[in-house]
Amino acid sequence: MRIRYLLFSSLLVGASCAAVSAYAQQTSPDPQAQTPQTAAPSSGGQQQGQAPPPAPPATPQPLPNPSMTAPLQTAAPPHTFNAGPVGQVAITGILSGMGLTQSDWVPGDKPTHWDLSNGQIFLQKTTGWWQFYLQGGAYNLPVLGTPFLSTGDTIRAFYGPLPEGYLKLGKGNFSVEVGALPTLIGAEYTFSFENMNVERGLLWNQENAVNRGVQVNGSIGHLSASVSWNDGFYSNRYTWVTGTLSYAFNSSNTLAFVGGGNLGQTAFTTVATPKQNNSDIYNVIYTYSHKSWMIQPYFQYTTVPTNTKIGVAQGASTRGGAVLLNYNFKHGISLAGRGEYISSTGSLSDGAVNLLYGPGSGAYSITLTPTYQKQGFFIRGDFSLVEAVSSTAGAVFGPAGLNCTQPRGLLEAGFMF
Repeated sequence: MRIRYLLFSSLLVGASCAAVSAYAQQTSPDPQAQTPQTAAPSSGGQQQGQAPPPAPPATPQPLPNPSMTAPLQTAAPPHTFNAGPVGQVAITGILSGMGLTQSDWVPGDKPTHWDLSNGQIFLQKTTGWWQFYLQGGAYNLPVLGTPFLSTGDTIRAFYGPLPEGYLKLGKGNFSVEVGALPTLIGAEYTFSFENMNVERGLLWNQENAVNRGVQVNGSIGHLSASVSWNDGFYSNRYTWVTGTLSYAFNSSNTLAFVGGGNLGQTAFTTVATPKQNNSDIYNVIYTYSHKSWMIQPYFQYTTVPTNTKIGVAQGASTRGGAVLLNYNFKHGISLAGRGEYISSTGSLSDGAVNLLYGPGSGAYSITLTPTYQKQGFFIRGDFSLVEAVSSTAGAVFGPAGLNCTQPRGLLEAGFMF
């Protein structure tokens, strides 16, 4: 317990200092600042009285939200309209469907599925001291090594038809966000189109995804930080604190330390609020992004404490690591890959909670995702394999839960606008 609070304190103190420093930097005048002087006319180059050549138009950039890694991106420039007293508002969206085939499915699942993967609209104001972001529509959250859940059931069981939406108040490099926010935890985002691969990985399945709460952000120089008070795994109990502290060595290399946990205990579970809602989670994430490459290795540690009220007679922890990478070829073609391993502690004999495929089990996974995007159209496929190790009989794959391997193929296609 003492180690837990020391880790929390170190992360939160660092994040808070960065946020306060950013705010102070924005609100205090710089004593070294000077009024710029008028430049003397040059004797060479451009002739006197001749207008300089027009600058080339800037390349349109996608909006900052929803956050996306690679290779997909929303429309650039985005569609905008004048919303009267609100000001200029941008609107983008996605419409996509997917088909999945798999072997060794568990009882209640099927060998093939077809469904809508995304039918979402993103509405946002990105200028001024107050801004907002609204994300609404249909979505699916496919995850490696777990039974497929239909899009309709996903919306009902998880975050409803408005999964994310928040108000942002900011000045310079300091901001405060309030609402349903994307989590600070982990290296993979929540929705399929935001990630290199269509399906989320094994490590992601131990993390929270959407938090309702308040988040403070700040940056100064190469250092940036965020601190959030929220409801963890969508529990509607505001006992979680998360934070991230990252340092950008240059435009291509960033190192981030992430941590969070439940400072209390939740005595209930749902699909969106599993036993992991009482956990602590820590990440170390390194990101390299330069030209055609994006490479992101990360380490994760989680611990779930004993809580007999929700059936956890003996707590357990997980340790895992993953490498995510993407390479962009020419003509809109790219190839993404993910390799990961995760293990859990405990045993069946000591009654430890099952966090994977039985107490004390582990698993490997590998995923390859070729993608083609031409303007607003995209098509991509996931080819994945999950291998469970040290598993419990009856808790893995196949009709009797005895098969330790599950291959899958998934095709997603649609439009981003």
